[in-house]
Amino acid sequence: MGKYDFITAELSELKAQGLYNTIRTIGSPVGAWTVVDGRRVLNMCSNNYLGFANDPRLREAAKRAIDVYGVGPAAVRSIAGTMTLHVEFEEKLAHFKGVEAALSLQSGFCANLAAIPTLVGAGHVLFTDELNHASIIDGCRLTKAERVIYPHGDVAALRKALAEKRDAPRKLIVTDGVFSMDGDLAPLPEIVEAAEAFGAMVMVDDAHGEGVLGSHGRGIVDHFGLHGRVDIEMGTLSKAFGVVGGYLAGKAEVVEYLRQRARPFLFSSAATPADVAACMAAVDILQASDEPVKKLWDNARYFKGKMAELGFDLGQSQTPITPVMLGEATTAWEFSKRLFAEDVFAQAIVYPTVPRGKARLRVMVSAVHTQEDLDFALSKFARVGRQLGVI
Repeated sequence: MGKYDFITAELSELKAQGLYNTIRTIGSPVGAWTVVDGRRVLNMCSNNYLGFANDPRLREAAKRAIDVYGVGPAAVRSIAGTMTLHVEFEEKLAHFKGVEAALSLQSGFCANLAAIPTLVGAGHVLFTDELNHASIIDGCRLTKAERVIYPHGDVAALRKALAEKRDAPRKLIVTDGVFSMDGDLAPLPEIVEAAEAFGAMVMVDDAHGEGVLGSHGRGIVDHFGLHGRVDIEMGTLSKAFGVVGGYLAGKAEVVEYLRQRARPFLFSSAATPADVAACMAAVDILQASDEPVKKLWDNARYFKGKMAELGFDLGQSQTPITPVMLGEATTAWEFSKRLFAEDVFAQAIVYPTVPRGKARLRVMVSAVHTQEDLDFALSKFARVGRQLGVI
C-alpha cells in the first residue's frame, strides 16, 4: 500500500460528496467587477466591503512606501524589523479605535494565534462560542488552558460555566463579534457584563466588524458603546481595509504583554512597508469620512430586501453578510456554477466551513457596487433560483 493512498482516497471521497473545492483565480484588481478565470464577472463574494482593495489612495500610499522603505523589513519585529511605519500605524490605529494601544501582526489569523495562548495557559480556563472562527479554534488548541465551549450566543450558558469555574486564577472569554458565515452579532454587552461579574477577560474578534459597524467603521465595541470594557480587540486588515495584516488593540499593559510574549509577533517577519502604508491610508479615509460605510449599508439593505422579496432564505444576518441558504452542497455548487455562467461570481460555502446540510452562497455586497450592479445580480439570482427550484 502506497504512503499517499489515504490522500488519494480522501480526495476522491470529497469529489463524490460534492465537497471538493475548485479554486477560481483572480486576474485583475478586486472591485465590483473582477476578472475571474479569464472572465469579467460581477464580484459578489469578496470581503472588500468598502472597495479599498483597489482604491487609488491606498495604491499611491503603497507605492510611496516602497520608494522610501523598500519592499520588506527582512526581520522579525522584535529584532530588526520594526520600521517607523509600523509604529506610526499602531499609534494611528489605536487613536481610530479609541484604545490605549495597538499591535500590528501579519494577519488576523496570526493575531488570534498570538493572543489566546499568550493570555491563558495551564491552570486557566478559556470560554469560547461554538461557532467561533477557525483561527480562534486553532488559537484555543495552542493553549493548555481548560476549554469550555458554550452554545452559540447563549449568555445564560456562559454565565453558568463561569460560575462553575469561578475559582480559576485566570479566565478568558473569546467570541467573534460578527459571525462570518451567518452574519449575526455576538451579544457583546451581555458577555461583557458576565465577564465583569466573574472577573474574566474578554477578547472579541472583529474581523467582519472593522469598517462595517460603529461610527466610521470603528467596529463592534464602538457599535455597542463598550469602550474600555473589552480587554482585547482582534481585527484583520484584509477585509474592509482591503490589504492584508492583523492587529490586537486594547489596554496598553495588555498590548505590551503581547508584544513581549506572543510568539507570532516574536518569530515571524514583519508586514511589508507597502501593506502598512496602504492600511494607514485606509484608516485616514475612514477617520475623515463615514460615507463608504453608509454606502455599504445602503447597498446591503437594498440587496437583502430584494432577495427576501424573491423568496430566498437569508438566515439571521444582521450585517451586510448575506447567506443564501441552499441546504445541500451539490445544490450550492450547482447554483454557483450557473451564476458564473451568467457573469456573477458567488462561491459556494459547504462543509466543513459550515455544518452539513447548511450549504450556502455567502453574498458580500460592497460600497463600490452600483444599484445597476445589484439589480444585475438580483436578476441572475432569480433566474438560477427558479431553474433549481430554490424559489
